[in-house]
Amino acid sequence: MFAGIDEVDWATLEHAYGPADDVPELLRGLASADPVERETALDGMYGTVHHQGDVYDSTLACIPFLMELAADPAVQDRGGIVELLTSIGGIDLDGDDELDPEDEEFEGAANYAMAASAVTAGADVFLALVGDPDRGVRLAAPLALAQLHSDPVRVLRLLRARLDCEPDAEVRLACVEATGRIALRHQGLLPEVVEWLTGLSGMAYGAGLRLAALAQLARCAPTALPSDVVPGVTGLLRELRTEPVASLQAAERLPSPSLLGQLRQVRAADTTDRGAPWATDLLRTLHSGLGDRVDDRIALLADQLCSPDRAQRIDAVRMSSGLLRTWRGAYGELVGLIGEQLADPEPRLAGAAAYALKELFGLAAPAADALAHYLEANRGAWVREWENGPPTLGPAVVALARAGDARVVPVLSRLLERAEIPRDLGHSLDHLGRAAAPLAPALCERLAGIALDDRLCDRAGPLLHGLSVVGGGEEAARSVPAVLRVLRGAAGERHAWLVESAVRTLSALGPAAREAVPDLWALLHEAGHRARAGSRPASSGSRGSRPASSGSAGVDASLVARAAEALWAIEGDTDAVMPVLCSVLSVPDHGARRTAASVLAGLGPSGAAAAPRLRGLLRSIEPWTRVRAAGALWRVTGDPEQAWPALRSVWETLPRTRIPAAECLAELTTAGAEGAERLVDRELLCARRHNAIDNGADGHDIVDDERLLTLCRQAVHRRP
Repeated sequence: MFAGIDEVDWATLEHAYGPADDVPELLRGLASADPVERETALDGMYGTVHHQGDVYDSTLACIPFLMELAADPAVQDRGGIVELLTSIGGIDLDGDDELDPEDEEFEGAANYAMAASAVTAGADVFLALVGDPDRGVRLAAPLALAQLHSDPVRVLRLLRARLDCEPDAEVRLACVEATGRIALRHQGLLPEVVEWLTGLSGMAYGAGLRLAALAQLARCAPTALPSDVVPGVTGLLRELRTEPVASLQAAERLPSPSLLGQLRQVRAADTTDRGAPWATDLLRTLHSGLGDRVDDRIALLADQLCSPDRAQRIDAVRMSSGLLRTWRGAYGELVGLIGEQLADPEPRLAGAAAYALKELFGLAAPAADALAHYLEANRGAWVREWENGPPTLGPAVVALARAGDARVVPVLSRLLERAEIPRDLGHSLDHLGRAAAPLAPALCERLAGIALDDRLCDRAGPLLHGLSVVGGGEEAARSVPAVLRVLRGAAGERHAWLVESAVRTLSALGPAAREAVPDLWALLHEAGHRARAGSRPASSGSRGSRPASSGSAGVDASLVARAAEALWAIEGDTDAVMPVLCSVLSVPDHGARRTAASVLAGLGPSGAAAAPRLRGLLRSIEPWTRVRAAGALWRVTGDPEQAWPALRSVWETLPRTRIPAAECLAELTTAGAEGAERLVDRELLCARRHNAIDNGADGHDIVDDERLLTLCRQAVHRRP
C-alpha cells in the first residue's frame, strides 16, 4: 500500500490552503489503527483536497491511493473513503459543452473531468464491496456504483441480486436508491427499473423497503405511482412506528475531536428517538416526486403531523414549510395541525412550528388560537436574546402579528416597556394596521426619549416605522414632535436613511403633521428647490445644527421625492410638489427615479403633468424603472395603452414584477390592456407560486404570492 506515494512531488501540488505537502500524512492516517486518527484524516481530506466539493491537482494525485485504501479489507472505516471517492468522481459535466482553454474556469473544469474519468476507470473496485463484511462499506458501495460505474446494466443486476441476500435493512434501502439513480442517469433502463420498483412496492417486503420503492418511483417515474399512494404510504409509516428504535452504530458513537466526527454525532443524537431514522430522506424524496400533487402531499403531511413520533412531526413541519413556499393549495387543515405542535413540551418541535408559522402571514389564521395560547403560557418565547446584537421578537409573536391577530397587541405593549426594545417590533405591525393603535402612545414616548447618539438609527428606525403604521387618528399630532426631533438630530453615516424614515412617517401622519412643513421645505431647499409663492417658507432654524449643503448634492434624490410626498400628504398642494417630482424623474439614479414614480402613482390623476417624463422612462434599460414608470403612467393618465405593454413584457421574464402589474389590473380600467385577461387566468390556474425558487427562499415569498392571487381575483371580478 502507498507504493510510490513518496515519489509524488506533493509540494508542487496545491489544495484549498496552498501546497499539498501534508496530504501523504492524511492518506496514511486513513489507514491508521486509531479510530480518532482515521476520523481526523478523513475530515482533513474534505477540508483540503476536496474543500467544498472542489477538485485540485492534489485531489487527482490522491485518487489511486484512495482506490487502494477502499479495496484493502485490512483498512477500517472504508465506507467513508468510498463516499469521498464518490463525491470526487461524481461531478456531471455537460457533454455538449466544450472546454475552452482560454476560459478562466478551464483548469477547474478540466480537473473535474479528469477526476470523474479516473474514478470511473477504477470503479470495478466497488463491485466487490457490495458484499463486504463491513456494513459501512456495503452502505456506501451502491451509490458509488450507480454514480460511477460505466456498465449500468451489470450494476443494476448486481444490486437486485444483493437485495435478496443483504441482512441489513438500511443497506437494502441504499440498493433501492441506487437503482433509482441509475434510472435517472440511463433513461433506457427506466422501464426495467420502474417494473422492478413497482413489484417491490406491492410485495411482501418490510414497510421500509416498500416505502423506499415508492420514493424512487416518485423520483424517476411519478406517473407510475399508484392512485392510492397516500393511503399506502401512511399505512407504511404506521407499520414503521411499531418497529423497535434503531440502535446507533459503533462508528456513530465514536468520540472524535474532528468536525466531521462531531457532525456525525449530532446527526446520530437527532435520530435516537426515531424508529426509522432514514424514513425522513425517503419521505423527502417522495414529496419531491409528487411535485404539484399538492392535495396528496397535504394528506401525507397531515398524517405525519399526527404521528406519535415527535421526530417525524418535526420533519413534517419542516417539509410543510417547503411545500407552502413552493405550491399553492388549500392549507387550512395543515396549518391548524402545525399550530397544534406548539403545545408539545418538546422545545424543538414547538420551535419548528413557530418558525414555520412566522412565514405564513394571513395563512397562519387557522393556527392563531394555538399561537395565542402558546404565548400566554410561554412568556420566555416573547423575545429572543442574542449574544451580539439587540434582542428580536420570538417567532410566535411575529407569526401572530403577521396574521393580523389583535391578541398580540398586549404582548407588544409589554415589550415596549423593556429597557431595550426588540429591534423588529415596529416592523411587525404592518399587518395589524389600526388594531395596533393602542401602541401609538408608547411608541411615541420611546421615540421621544431616545438619545441622539451613534445608536440612533438602530433604535429609532423601528419606532418610526411602527408610528407610520399606527400613528394616524387622534394620536397623530402628538407623534409629530418626537418624529421631528429625530429628523433634526439625525447624524452619522446613516443619517440619510434615518431622515428618509422620519419623512415617510410624516407622510403617514398626514395633515396632523403640519408642524413639519418648514422642515420638509428645508430639505428641498438643501437640494436646490424653492418653495413656490404662497407656500410656507423654510425655517432656517428648523433643521437644527446640521449645516445645509449647497446644491443638489446635499440631499439624496430619493429623499427629495419622499419629502415632496410628505408635503403633498400634509398639505395636498399638487402644484407645489410636481416640479420637485418631475426633476427627480430626470436624475441618473435609477432608485430615485423609481421612488419618484411611486410617489406620482399615489397622486393619481393629480400627477398627470408628469406623464411625458414617465413615458420617457418606459425606455429605461433598468426593468424595475420601466415597471414603476408604467404603473405611475397608468394611474396618472387612467389609460393603459402605453403603460400596459411595458408591464406585460416583463410579466414572464421577471415574475416578481407581476404584483405591481396586477395592482393596476385590479384597481384601474383595463380597456386597451391587450392580453391581460389571458395572463391573469393563467396565473390563477398555475399551481406553483410565481416567486418559488428551488433551494432558496425569502421570508415574504408566501405573502407576496398570496397578494398576487388576491389581485388577480379582483381583476377577474372587475371584468365587464
